[in-house]
Amino acid sequence: MPYVSDNSLRDAINKATTDLFTFSYKHIIKPHFVFNNPPDKAHAQMIDFCKVTRNIPPLMWLLRQMLDYTDPILETSVMGVDFANPFGLSAGLDKDCEMATVLDNAGFGFETVGSTTARPCKGNARPWFHRLPEYDSMMVHVGLANEGSDKIIAKTESAWRRTRTMQMSVSIARTNDDLVGDLDEGIEDYCVSMRRAAGRTAMVEVNISCPNTTVGEPFNEDPDALDRLFTALDTIDRPQPTLVKMPLNKTWEEFRDLIDVLAAHNVQGLTIANLQKDRTGLDVPRSWLGGLSGGPCTVESTELIRRVYREYGDRFAIAGVGGVFTPQQAYEKIRAGSSLIMFITSLMYRGPQQITVLKRGLAELLRRDGFSSVAEAVGVDA
Repeated sequence: MPYVSDNSLRDAINKATTDLFTFSYKHIIKPHFVFNNPPDKAHAQMIDFCKVTRNIPPLMWLLRQMLDYTDPILETSVMGVDFANPFGLSAGLDKDCEMATVLDNAGFGFETVGSTTARPCKGNARPWFHRLPEYDSMMVHVGLANEGSDKIIAKTESAWRRTRTMQMSVSIARTNDDLVGDLDEGIEDYCVSMRRAAGRTAMVEVNISCPNTTVGEPFNEDPDALDRLFTALDTIDRPQPTLVKMPLNKTWEEFRDLIDVLAAHNVQGLTIANLQKDRTGLDVPRSWLGGLSGGPCTVESTELIRRVYREYGDRFAIAGVGGVFTPQQAYEKIRAGSSLIMFITSLMYRGPQQITVLKRGLAELLRRDGFSSVAEAVGVDA
């Protein structure tokens, strides 16, 4: 099918419908149908909405016609995987793989499902979410609730077979429940999910940085523990590339020690970075548990991406995540060293057309600066 960018009529329709979605979400949908409910309820309603609408082909066709902006300048290949565009949904929203059809038709380049764990997990006590609109942020304290990696990976594989252009990734983590044992038990938990995921998705992400679990984050607190984990994971044959979801709140020396370990293992990419734990300067109630998404992550994640790319170059592909609300913020992460860009919070605050806003804006910025592809811009400011 011809690119939207090459057809003046389709391009104009895409821009007009995107602007209409933006106006409608800001003034009607968000205040009257989303933010008028507690965030836990709004999240559940969004998942239910996707589960219903994905089974209505004419509606999915209409969504695709209105929002799916395609442009050859956005196509990219990362870690041997081809993407229609570099934008993806980060793990943490679609934990049980219910949104893939909707995201695919809306024009996402990829989705990361999960994080999922070896055993089904109920997660932490509710509430899981608190809104902080003054900071473009959500306080997140889900605790890895999911149906278990046996079911989730099967659903992700099935979704991947049905998507038109969107790639599917799965994020695996350690189960957060009363059966958690020693470090060896945690390693085997990851290995169970990795065995299930091998060859069944475009990518797999190993989440070592969830801040909302009862046992903490032992695999990013000790490089030796991380080495033990990936020594075990390396014994599992898997054709797809592996990324590691990294923590945000580390000193550079601590962060570099972790990357040096990963550089010796079967790891192709880094997701930089997970939730912000530092509340300094933010008016956040002490009773609210969890990590901060969105705005409080923007600057720190971009600088961390820049530093990693500067020191490690092409050893790792970088998927940048944290506070991407504008095309310029996405572009800054790409110029800092990110080959892929992920987001969640801006989808909640800005609406479903945010994927189109980001794609259209990035294409304009790339052309403005004389680039012919996303790959050409990766790391130019590092």
